Amino acid sequence: MMLGALRGEPRHIVRMTAGLLVLTAAVVAACWALTTIEDATLEAFAAVAVMGGAAITLGFALAPVVTGSPDPLDPRRFGVLGLSPRRLAGVLAVLGAVSVPVFAVLALATTTATVWESLAAPVWAGILSVVLIVATCVMLARVAMALTSMFLRERRSRELSSVLVVGILVVVVPVVVFLASLEWQGSVPVQLTEAVRVLALTPVGAAWALPGAVVAGESVALTVVVAIATPVLLGAAWLGLVTRILTTTERPVSVKERGGLGWFTVAPGTPTGAVAARSLVYWLRDPRHIVNVIVIPVAAAILIVPLLLAGVPAHLVALVPVPIVALFLGWLPHNDLAYDSTAVWMHIASGIHGAADRIGRLVPVVLLGVPLLAIGIPIAVSLHGRWAILPAMVGLCASLFLCGLGLSSIASVLGPYPVSRPGDSPFQQPQRTGPSGVLSQSLVMLGAIGLSAPVLWWSWLALGGDLASAELALWWGVGIGVGVLVIGVAIGGGVFRRRGSRIMEFAEAS
Repeated sequence: MMLGALRGEPRHIVRMTAGLLVLTAAVVAACWALTTIEDATLEAFAAVAVMGGAAITLGFALAPVVTGSPDPLDPRRFGVLGLSPRRLAGVLAVLGAVSVPVFAVLALATTTATVWESLAAPVWAGILSVVLIVATCVMLARVAMALTSMFLRERRSRELSSVLVVGILVVVVPVVVFLASLEWQGSVPVQLTEAVRVLALTPVGAAWALPGAVVAGESVALTVVVAIATPVLLGAAWLGLVTRILTTTERPVSVKERGGLGWFTVAPGTPTGAVAARSLVYWLRDPRHIVNVIVIPVAAAILIVPLLLAGVPAHLVALVPVPIVALFLGWLPHNDLAYDSTAVWMHIASGIHGAADRIGRLVPVVLLGVPLLAIGIPIAVSLHGRWAILPAMVGLCASLFLCGLGLSSIASVLGPYPVSRPGDSPFQQPQRTGPSGVLSQSLVMLGAIGLSAPVLWWSWLALGGDLASAELALWWGVGIGVGVLVIGVAIGGGVFRRRGSRIMEFAEAS
C-alpha cells in the first residue's frame, strides 16, 4: 500500500515524492535542533518537548478529520476475509504503525528520549516514553479515521474541510501569539511552565513528559498512569469501532446525494441548517456581501491614523481596531433580508419558524466573526503589552458583537430598506421610495454601544490597572451579549412570522 501511493499519474508521483522529501528534511532538522539543546535547563527542554510533542500527537487526531483522505486500512476493505473483529482490529492496529508519519514520530521521540537521558533521565523512562508516544499516535489516527469514515464520509466536502481548518486556526493562532509575546529573559516564563504541567497530565502530552516527570520527581505516578491508559483506552475504542463497522449495514448513498450540494451537505438537515447553508452561499458569492466584509477592516484601520496623529500612545491605539471590528460585524446583518430580494418568498412560503430564519442568517457572520476576533484579540493585546487586559478585551468584543447580532435580528425584519439588486454593482445606489435605512443603521449601532456601556466602563478601569474590573468586563460582556442575542432572535422570529406579507411587499417594491 505504501508503494502504491507512489504510482499513478506523473503529477501525483511528483507531488507525493516532494511531500516525502519535505517531511524528511523537516524531521532531520527537528532532530538536529533537539540535539543542539542538550545543555539547556530541565524546564526549558520540557517546554520544547512537551509543547511540541503534544501538538504532534494532536495532529494525528485532527489530520484525518481535516484532510478526509481515504484510509487504506479501513476495516470495510477487509470485511470479506471473515476475520473476527478482535483479530482484525489487532492486525490493523499493528499495520497502522507502518507509515511515514509514524516513522517521523519515532525519530523525533527517540531523539527526545536521548536528550532526556543526557539530562539524567533513566533509560527505562526514555524507552517507555518512545513506546507510548508511538502507540498513542497510531491509535489516535486509527480512531480518528474510523470516526471520519463513519460520520463524515457522506458529508465530506471542501466546505467542511474549510470550516475545520478555520476552527483549528481559531485555537492555534492565539496560542502562537501568546507564546511569541512571552519574555524569556534567560528563564522559562511562569505561564509556559504552568502550561507544560497541565499538558503533562493530558493524553496528548503525558507520554512526552514522562522522562521529565521522573527527573523532576513531580506527579510521576499520575503522568505514567495517563500515558499508559491513553493508548489502552484508545485501543478499546478502536475495537468497538471495528466491531460496529463490521456488524452494521450502511444506508446506500448515491453519488448525486454525496456531492454537488456544497454547504447544504455540511449543514444539518433542519430548517435552520437550510437557511444557514443558503446564507453561506450568498455571503461567499454575492459581491454585495463581500464588499461589506472587506470594508470592515479597512474602516477599523483608518481610525488608527487620526488617533496616532492626535498623540494617543501607540500601545493604546493597538486596542482600538478589534472592538470596532466586533461592532461592525454585529451590525452587518441588520439588513440581510433585503439582500434576498424576491427570493425571500422561499422562507415565507415554507412556513419555517421565525427563529430558524433569524438563526440561520446569523451563521455566516458568526463563522466569519469568531475567527477574526479570536485571532485579532490576542494580537492586539500582544501589541499593547499587558496580557492582564485580555479578559476585558474578550468581554467587550463579545458584548459588541453579540448585541449587534441580536439587534440586527430585529432591525432586519422591522426596518428593511432597499439595497442594490442581485447582479448589480455593490456600489450602485438603489432608487429608494421607502425608508432610507439611516434610522435602522443608527439604532443597531448605537444600541449595541449603549447596551455595552457597562462593559466599556469596566474595560476602561481595567486599562488603568484594575484587574477585578477586567474579570467583571469578561463575564458581564459575555452575559449581556448572549442575553441580547437570545432576546433579539426571539423577537425577530416572532416579527418575521407576523410580517410575512409586508416583507413580500417590500421585496416586490424594492
